Amino acid sequence: MIRSTFLRQFAVLVAVVMFAACGDEAPNTDVGSDTGTDDEAADETADEVETDPTVESGCPAPDHTSPRRLIFDAAPPMCIDPAETFVAVFDTSEGEVRVTLDTTNTPITANNFVTLARFGYYDDTTWFRTDPSIDIIQGGAPNTESPTDPGPGYTIPDEPAFDDIDGQLIGPYRYEPGQLVMARARGRDSSSAQYFFSTGPKTALLDAQGTYVVFGQTDAAGLAVLQAVMELHEPGGQFGGAPSRTVTIRSVRIENR
Repeated sequence: MIRSTFLRQFAVLVAVVMFAACGDEAPNTDVGSDTGTDDEAADETADEVETDPTVESGCPAPDHTSPRRLIFDAAPPMCIDPAETFVAVFDTSEGEVRVTLDTTNTPITANNFVTLARFGYYDDTTWFRTDPSIDIIQGGAPNTESPTDPGPGYTIPDEPAFDDIDGQLIGPYRYEPGQLVMARARGRDSSSAQYFFSTGPKTALLDAQGTYVVFGQTDAAGLAVLQAVMELHEPGGQFGGAPSRTVTIRSVRIENR
C-alpha cells in the first residue's frame, strides 16, 4: 500500500519537480519539475533580465551585486569552497527561514543553489505549492511560478549516482521535517533549480524512492515558519494545492564562514 501510494504521488511529484530542473519535480507524491517545455516563458524572461555574467569565471559576486540571471548556457562552475559553511537565508512574507547547506555530502547541489541565489534567481518568487499528503512546500520557479517552469537551462548530476532497479531509480535519502530538498524529473541527473521543504512526517512516504537530494537543514524557528505556511494550504489542482494567500520569497541571501 505504501509503495503504490508513493508511486501515485511520485507521478505528480515528477511533474512538479520537472519544472525546476528545466523541469524539476517535487512530490504529488511527485516532487517533480518540468523539463523545459515552456520556451515562450523562458524567452520572455530572457528579454527582461540582464544575462551577462559579471565575473569571467561565470561565478556571481558573493555580495549579491551581480545582475539578476534566470537563463544560463550551462551548469555553473564550482563557485564555493566546500570546506566552508554556507547558510541560505530565505526572507519570506511569512517569516525568515535559515538553512545550513550540506557542502560535505552534496557539494555540487549546494554550489548550484548558492550560485543561483547569488544571481538573484530565487528573489521575488513564490512558494506556489503546498501538499499535506506528503508534507511539502515547493518553490524555485521564477519564470512561471508553476510546474511548467522551464528552469535555468541546464541540469546537475545526482549526488550520489542512483541505482537503477528494474527501470526505477533508487537513492539513499530519507526524509524528515525541516530539510531543503531538490525537486527532479524522472530521469538521471534531472535536478536544476526547483526545490521543496519537508515539513512533517508524511514526507517519509518518499523514502521508498530516496532520489530527491537533501542538501540543507533548517532550525526549529525555520521549521515553525514552514509549518505555519502549511497551515495556509488550500486544496486544488493537480499537485495538491497552494497557500491561501501568496507567499513571497523576497530574497535568498547566502551567508558563509
